[in-house]
Amino acid sequence: MVIYQQKHAEMQRSGVRSSALQKENNQYVDQIKSLKSDPAAIEKEAREQLHYNSRGEVVYVAPDPPAKAATDRAKNDK
Repeated sequence: MVIYQQKHAEMQRSGVRSSALQKENNQYVDQIKSLKSDPAAIEKEAREQLHYNSRGEVVYVAPDPPAKAATDRAKNDK
């Protein structure tokens, strides 16, 4: 009986994971379709991934925030 319950719980987890992966896959399919046909989607990806800009446009890039220094407590715990 214990093994049955374990397998049943495993099956439910697999079903949930399968549903999540199917949803993610559908999102990728939609993104691919839009990149094949929608000029606005293509422009958005080019701007984000390739850092392209339009003529006359100025792009400001903020630096990454500095890494947090170790706190006094963390230093004392060593």
